[in-house]
Amino acid sequence: MINLDELKAHLYTLEATLLTTEVRKSAERLNELIADDFVEYSSTGEIYDKVNILNRLPEEEDPGITMRDFEMKYLSPTSALTTFKIFIEQKQKHSLRSSVWKFSDGRWQMTFHQGTVSEKG
Repeated sequence: MINLDELKAHLYTLEATLLTTEVRKSAERLNELIADDFVEYSSTGEIYDKVNILNRLPEEEDPGITMRDFEMKYLSPTSALTTFKIFIEQKQKHSLRSSVWKFSDGRWQMTFHQGTVSEKG
C-alpha cells in the first residue's frame, strides 16, 4: 500500500529539485527526472518535448523560482498529479503549475507539465 504522505513529500522534493539551478543546468539530471514521452504546455503558450527541455534549460540563466501551495492528487499506483504556484523573480510573474508523474522502472518521472500565468500569487 502506498503511503500518500510519503508520496506527496517525495513528489514535492522532485518538483523542487527541478526548480534548482544545479538540476536545470544538468541535461543528465533532467533526463533522469523527465519521462521520454514528456510534454509541456508552457505559460508562454509554447509546447515543448523532452528534447527541447534537455537542450534549452541548461542554457538558461537562473530565473529565481519559488514554489508554494504544493498539493498532490493520487491517481493510481503508478500516477499522480501535482499542483502548485510559482513566482519567477526574473520576470516578476506568477503562474499556476500542474504536473503528471508516472512511476516506471522503479522511479517517478514527470510525463506532463503545464504552466498558466496568474495575475496574483
